[in-house]
Amino acid sequence: MASSIAIDGMIEKAVFDSDGQVRASQRQQIRDMAAAQGIYPASIQGLYEAAGQGKYSHKTVPAINIRGLTYLTARVIFRMAMKYKVGAFIIEIARSEIGYTGQNPDEYTTSVLAAAIREGYKGPVFIQGDHFQLNRGKFTADPKTELASIEKITREAVAASFLNIDIDASTLVDLGKPTVDEQQENNYSVTTDLTRLIRSIEPENVTISVGGEIGEVGKTNTTPEELRAFMKGYRAQLGEGVTGISKMSVQTGTTHGGFVTADGSIADVKLDFEAIRELSKVAKQEFGVGGIVQHGASTLPNEMFEMFPETDTLEIHLATGFQNIIYDSPYFPKELLDRIYRHLAEKHADEKSAGDTDEQFLYK
Repeated sequence: MASSIAIDGMIEKAVFDSDGQVRASQRQQIRDMAAAQGIYPASIQGLYEAAGQGKYSHKTVPAINIRGLTYLTARVIFRMAMKYKVGAFIIEIARSEIGYTGQNPDEYTTSVLAAAIREGYKGPVFIQGDHFQLNRGKFTADPKTELASIEKITREAVAASFLNIDIDASTLVDLGKPTVDEQQENNYSVTTDLTRLIRSIEPENVTISVGGEIGEVGKTNTTPEELRAFMKGYRAQLGEGVTGISKMSVQTGTTHGGFVTADGSIADVKLDFEAIRELSKVAKQEFGVGGIVQHGASTLPNEMFEMFPETDTLEIHLATGFQNIIYDSPYFPKELLDRIYRHLAEKHADEKSAGDTDEQFLYK
């Protein structure tokens, strides 16, 4: 096993060295080292297939978005997972986060594997591309270009051993259409195309876990009729012989970052757990899908979390709460934090409400 000093130095070069060849060499060495120590990127497909077949229930997999300090944050996750004998957990990054944090998939995977090495972890590492989302405006204006963009990041992610991909074409749902099928058509058609792409590029002997999404997070709550319309249209277009999605993200009352009040605090959320229970039942019993995914969960009250396994939620996504831990830490440089506040306030000055401090605006 590499010494702590050695792996710390390797990941620093793998991420920050100015020479691209040095970065590439260090990343490959870290991957080789991980494999030698029994650490390997994996797909969660088998577990979710078992859920869809009714072989287990009432267990919820946490999926944690790391937006900053990736190596250090992942170290804590692995350390706590080993300490508390945690089962499956996912480390993920969204398409938008890849963009605004400047972490491409290869760098992200390397950072996560290095963290696993550093903490002495062994076994599968579930790395996920979260919210590989299409922009509705761009898709409407030029579908081919927007699809090419999402296909490009998908290829990069798979090449970097993201063996779990969440497709999010829920932004293309048109509730103005007269039937539920027509409302979901763009969503399931694009999800079908991207599923086929993923199947064509996945590694040999690996079935990448693919997720779909119906209700855009922060918008109208998902109904069983929408789930049925999506799945029927999706399966009809996908056809026989192609493995489909293993899970479905829905909207049941949350929003990314939570609902922020005027003072910058997070408002209480009325999450529809009965909707989760019903949607999970439909997904499993009618379509054999592993279950329902709940986004925007990290800002919910602690007492709500026991309800996710109870309502048979397959997976929950946790992001903003972890980001806030970093920003709120007394060790985070205050000068840097002030620069962030000022930058965001200046960049979005026209969106800032009267009376908001820069800090309140950041939370919004």
